Amino acid sequence: MSGAELAYVTAGEPSKPAALLLHGFPGSADYFRHLAPELSKAAYLIAPDLPGFGASDVLPAPSFAAFARAVAELLDRLAVGPRYIYLHDFGAPVGFDIAMQAPDQVLGLIVQNANAHRAGLGPPWDPVIDYWTHPNPDNEAAATAHLTFEGVRNGYLGGMPPDVAARIPAAETWEADWRVMQAPGRMETQRALVRDYGNHVARFAEIAGYLARWQPPALMVWARHDPFFDLAEVLSWMQALPRMEAHVLDAGHKLLETHAAEASSLMLDFIRRTQAAARPSR
Repeated sequence: MSGAELAYVTAGEPSKPAALLLHGFPGSADYFRHLAPELSKAAYLIAPDLPGFGASDVLPAPSFAAFARAVAELLDRLAVGPRYIYLHDFGAPVGFDIAMQAPDQVLGLIVQNANAHRAGLGPPWDPVIDYWTHPNPDNEAAATAHLTFEGVRNGYLGGMPPDVAARIPAAETWEADWRVMQAPGRMETQRALVRDYGNHVARFAEIAGYLARWQPPALMVWARHDPFFDLAEVLSWMQALPRMEAHVLDAGHKLLETHAAEASSLMLDFIRRTQAAARPSR
């Protein structure tokens, strides 16, 4: 697909409503492993490894737009029609691109620490914003300083109270992510995405227009201890989608590593409720 192989996993019956699950940094479709057993009872799950993550190939010119094209090709190949879209971190620019290309195919949005407004860009984003504004080598080094083993580990444990962090029992997950990042082309992909995220931010007005016009059904499951996605973003989302159901959980950036049971229960209810509302009355 698009000159590269895209790894993916599916779960559930294709006859059920589809749910496209898009992971963030650092990670892969494995992020959804604890969610899938329950959620697949109500939905047909499609979880790709984004290009340059997990087992997917690296793209020669990585960008979120190119990622969206690759994922859209996968959806076409699997004959996936209307779908829910899980937006999280780096998966959000990809998911928005897919949603806005075919807004009539969006059954609903599931938002987990995903920026669509500048409110989400708290102080940790300052070096990255400086890099977008002045893309010189010193600013690039500062903006990509998290691309280390410690930075990957921080994606799992950063900002969390010790008792919540203790719910992630082993280091295998972030160690596996770090091993993937050592493969050829992977670090270059990460640097390209840090740069390209500025293009996602530049689309916030366009995204606001999409949300205002289409008002897709939406569920928010937000991790309050995420050091990268500011809690102020919750209110911005709720103002954009006044009917959004919002839940803020006592979790960190990798919410599904510690709160998959809570998240899957909320998502099952959301999918079943919105499906029931969409059925024509007799």
